[in-house]
Amino acid sequence: MGNGDTRVRGLAARAGGWSARHRWAAVGIWVLFVVLAMGLGSAAGRVDVKDSDQLKGETHTAAKIIEDAGIDEPASETVLIQAKDAGGKATDADFRAAVAAVVKAVDGTGKVTDVTSPYDTDTISKDGRSALVQFDMRGESDTAGERVEPVLKAVEGVQKEHESLRIEEIGGASMMKTFDDAFGDDFEKAEISAVPVALGILLIAFGAVVAALLPVLLAVSAIMATMGLMGIVSHVMPMSDTANSVMLLVGLAVGVDYCLFYLRREREERQAGRDPETALKIAAATSGRAIIVSGVTVCVAMAGMLFTGLAEFEAMGLASLVVVAVAMVGSVTVLPAVLSLLGERVEKGKIPFLHPESRLRRRKRTGEQESRFWTAVLKGVLAKPVVSVVVAAGALLAIAAPAVGMKTQNLTLDQEFGDSLPIVQTYNRVNDAFPGGTEPAEVVVKAADINSPEVTAALADFKAKAISSGASRGPVEIKLHDAQNLAFVYVPLVGGSDLDKAGQSLDKLRDEVRPATLGKVDGVQAPITGQVAGSKDFNDQLAGAVVPVFAFVVVFAFVLMLLSFRSLTVAITSIVLNLLSVGAAYGILVAVFQHGWGASLVGAEGVGAIITWLPLFLFVILFGLSMDYHVFVVSRIREARLRGRTTKDAIQHGVVTTAGVVTSAAVIMVAVFAIFGTLSMQSMKQMGVGLAAAVLIDATIIRGVLLPAVMALLGERNWYLPKWLNRLPDLTHDEAADAVAAPAARDDEGERVRV
Repeated sequence: MGNGDTRVRGLAARAGGWSARHRWAAVGIWVLFVVLAMGLGSAAGRVDVKDSDQLKGETHTAAKIIEDAGIDEPASETVLIQAKDAGGKATDADFRAAVAAVVKAVDGTGKVTDVTSPYDTDTISKDGRSALVQFDMRGESDTAGERVEPVLKAVEGVQKEHESLRIEEIGGASMMKTFDDAFGDDFEKAEISAVPVALGILLIAFGAVVAALLPVLLAVSAIMATMGLMGIVSHVMPMSDTANSVMLLVGLAVGVDYCLFYLRREREERQAGRDPETALKIAAATSGRAIIVSGVTVCVAMAGMLFTGLAEFEAMGLASLVVVAVAMVGSVTVLPAVLSLLGERVEKGKIPFLHPESRLRRRKRTGEQESRFWTAVLKGVLAKPVVSVVVAAGALLAIAAPAVGMKTQNLTLDQEFGDSLPIVQTYNRVNDAFPGGTEPAEVVVKAADINSPEVTAALADFKAKAISSGASRGPVEIKLHDAQNLAFVYVPLVGGSDLDKAGQSLDKLRDEVRPATLGKVDGVQAPITGQVAGSKDFNDQLAGAVVPVFAFVVVFAFVLMLLSFRSLTVAITSIVLNLLSVGAAYGILVAVFQHGWGASLVGAEGVGAIITWLPLFLFVILFGLSMDYHVFVVSRIREARLRGRTTKDAIQHGVVTTAGVVTSAAVIMVAVFAIFGTLSMQSMKQMGVGLAAAVLIDATIIRGVLLPAVMALLGERNWYLPKWLNRLPDLTHDEAADAVAAPAARDDEGERVRV
């Protein structure tokens, strides 16, 4: 093929062609879009998800009642006073003096209200060795962590005066401050370090500074634009900090990947002797098309999270969907314009020994072929495809096997952070002395008249039966809000930090105690909320969302692959291979974090469960991201087949020529996700390890072994499309002219092959 007319059809090709012809206009429009999005988003401000919208069920009902009543529940704090030796008792004079000193010290800070003594509230443990001083922080609960420092120092002062006792503070405000101090900077550094890590890998991949900077700049600009857009969109669908973090991860991953695909193809065509204009057109028609197919598939996968009905998931799904769409549009519009403007200057800042010219010279001297490793692997795979499928699929099924016994739950404090923080030890001591005391169930009682004799009697009856039923060992505390006709009943659950046992206690409250007491009073609402209730309601709602989300993502991904490749076989194998990689990721998570196999290597000892939201989140994210590689590799195989190669040769060509870019893209994703696997929070560690392991498996075993082996076994059946599906829209024509103009591929008997 020469450098003559390269007229091509298709959205990606037309977008790339327009951008190359109107370079400054394309760049100007993109910059204007990013600036406007950021400016409008900043002006609009971000609306975050409210507590009352987080969940459905009783947790939602309780939060809505509190919100409608205009009650801003304060952050509650507790000071544990405990005798260090077995002989010490709460009745001792020194113990009483310590309690009085704590009450005086915390009250004297002016930061607290409603300070109660354990001798008044009977918050003394059964063995008499422990007691609780309780109080609330003044001001809004969301910012209580910023005001709790003087109170913590006051408690520390009392501890120094009573060394025979253990005097420690725990509560919403103190935990908030501790976590912010210990992990806020850690998490921020992880997010910031993701960009230089990606840039370093790109420098190795491209061997030139300018070429390496382009993908990072595109990804960062897409993220910045999305952050602005999310500020605007949040007024319709509220956002969250978690959604922002997920958006950053996904945006960096796909933004860099898409630009990487485009750049590598454009460079490859120039190295083959084509002029820059022709190389850019071919890259637009081939890699540009793969980017659009992949991007739309990822967007569809992310949209699956909108079907959960969970506000946090909906925020993550929408933020991820938008950043992928923005990155995809940028890749097929502004990137061709920038490449056209730069021309050969894209190779500026060449790094010796890493630049392709250096590699090419070495290959000529040594006779080495492109991607020697993958050439060797493909040779073995294509020689024995049956053995390759059996071994690779068998290995992945074995890795996935532990997932059958997956246990999901919202992680407790000690599971989330282990013993790395002193406050975790305090949490465990309080739970041992007062089971469920750190996170009691909260019954929100609403009545027409909260002080009526019937309601007062029902509250007293509920308090007594909560203990007699075995759901709680007490003390059960009741706080009245007369003006709003509300009562808050705090019930420490038997089981404490063991969510399975605490869940059984919650069921007793909801199914036995409440109907027999408060449930008998007409017009009374009494939803039960709290950490244990929230975890249960979240699990129940998530379980109901699994089937619709899985079905939506799988069906739409199948349809998109069918339309993009006009092959029933490719569509089916794409879904099966993706499900296999997701299953393997699940298996690794369960093996490491639930069973503890190799847990010490990642600092995950003693977790024993998978965070509730992760399996569905991983499925959606991985199903979307894995399409990046799949679409790119299969597109290259199909392109080679259209040029007249046999299916086996096309597989060899497609996998080997894309090996470098797929490897580079995978290494970037694995490195970025692995950064989050180093955090101390087990939920973030699980997300990072799960994503990194899945991407690694997907880019190696799936794309390098299973995909070519399966396609080799299927042969010409890879391109099978039933006649009754011929009326489907044809989205396969974004091929370069040299592919379109090539003689139609034919099978061994000379029949034209529909590809």
